[in-house]
Amino acid sequence: MAVSGGVLVLFLIGHMVGNLKIFYGAEDFDHYAHWLRTMGEPAVPYRTLLTLLEVGLVVAVVAHMWSATSLALRARRARPVKYASRKKSHAQGYATHTMRYGGVIIALFIVWHLLDMTFLVVNPAGREATPYERVVQGFAPENWYVTLFYVVAVIMVGLHLAHGTWSAFNSLGLRTPRNNRTLRGVAFALAGVVTLGFLAVPFAVTFGLVS
Repeated sequence: MAVSGGVLVLFLIGHMVGNLKIFYGAEDFDHYAHWLRTMGEPAVPYRTLLTLLEVGLVVAVVAHMWSATSLALRARRARPVKYASRKKSHAQGYATHTMRYGGVIIALFIVWHLLDMTFLVVNPAGREATPYERVVQGFAPENWYVTLFYVVAVIMVGLHLAHGTWSAFNSLGLRTPRNNRTLRGVAFALAGVVTLGFLAVPFAVTFGLVS
């Protein structure tokens, strides 16, 4: 679970950096989108490396979901009878709800995002538009409900990332009493940067900073 999550974190960081290129203007953003599809040419055919990356990402997502399900079932089998005390800490309840329900929202968001920006079946700008135009049209003020869904999903990603990164440090045996506070700070800082980075684009479009 920690390893597959690490792969997804690297993807999120790379995707966030690419998204922020929209602030350099339409030409730079469209050039970046074109480069994603042509990287490796002429050594490999058009879109080969991007397809391999997408397949690897799907494998990581499936592995992450399978790991989560397997761990939950293992925990249930290990303790089939509930504890007599029903009292739970706020932190435990937060973590459980964030990872469980946040994961569902994120999964639904990934499906929508692929239909919107990859398969272009729900984007209002259509197939003939440039990548820059699709982003601008997708987050236009009249499509506020799309922006709202995006914002909710990104916040869920941030919460998921904060708790997941902290848990990964534990799972990989990196946490010690001496670096406990530092690693927790790293987890929340990483989640904060990724969340703000992804939210910057829809907010910029919605409020007219990018048009």
